[in-house]
Amino acid sequence: MSVTDLQLKCFTVEMDGAVCVFRLNRPPANAHNLAMIREFETLITEIRFDENVKAAVMASASPRFFSAGADIDEIREKSGEYIGLLSQTSKEIMMKMRATPKVFVAAVNGHCMGGGMELALACDVRFAGKGNWKVGLPEVHLGLIPGEGGTQLAGRIMGPSRALMYMVSGESFGPEKATELGLFDELVEADEVEKKALEFAHKCADGPNKAIGFMKVALTEGLELPIYEAFAYERQLQNQLFETPDSKEGVAAFVEKRAPKWGQK
Repeated sequence: MSVTDLQLKCFTVEMDGAVCVFRLNRPPANAHNLAMIREFETLITEIRFDENVKAAVMASASPRFFSAGADIDEIREKSGEYIGLLSQTSKEIMMKMRATPKVFVAAVNGHCMGGGMELALACDVRFAGKGNWKVGLPEVHLGLIPGEGGTQLAGRIMGPSRALMYMVSGESFGPEKATELGLFDELVEADEVEKKALEFAHKCADGPNKAIGFMKVALTEGLELPIYEAFAYERQLQNQLFETPDSKEGVAAFVEKRAPKWGQK
């Protein structure tokens, strides 16, 4: 099975060369419920194991919403234990994304609130389109905290005090300010956001993608370790790369003063 063979209702999936492009597709606002989270877990697992997928772009099929976050009907109708397990499952999927040696790129071009923002933050690189849409972690207005990783991911990106300030206020703001705060890495014209995300994903997919994948996990996992252990982990990954065809090709191309040809067996 390949990732494009998946039968999904809440996502569309296509391949652009070696890049998997998947779009949230649960109208009207791509709000998360259990069915969507289960499909998301299946999708991320398939991306991990599909050898034809070298990088991935997460976008939205909606012109107005990236995602409004958790489905309010689920929060209102289900037990606290149920919602807690749903949030935990989301976090486990995010950890799977962060531990997979393939780069995930978010292309955000519509309202991105609560759990939607948390999904975007789980990606390795985030592009945003200019526009009048809003970003925020407004869970405080429901008497809750960001429960799909937001306290930890936003805190690591913005710093704990600034993240706390915006979570306490529940303030929403535009993509320009979100980019200034580091929640997005690059702000581009609205009609360019998926193009820019794809360009970066292809740079990862078409380059020495095993090395790039190892760079990603050295960062996402190594930054959580004491520095001595992180250095050891980096060394372990680097030592594995010395034996790869891409490493040998890169060295040969450097010596021969030519462009390397990546992906050789």
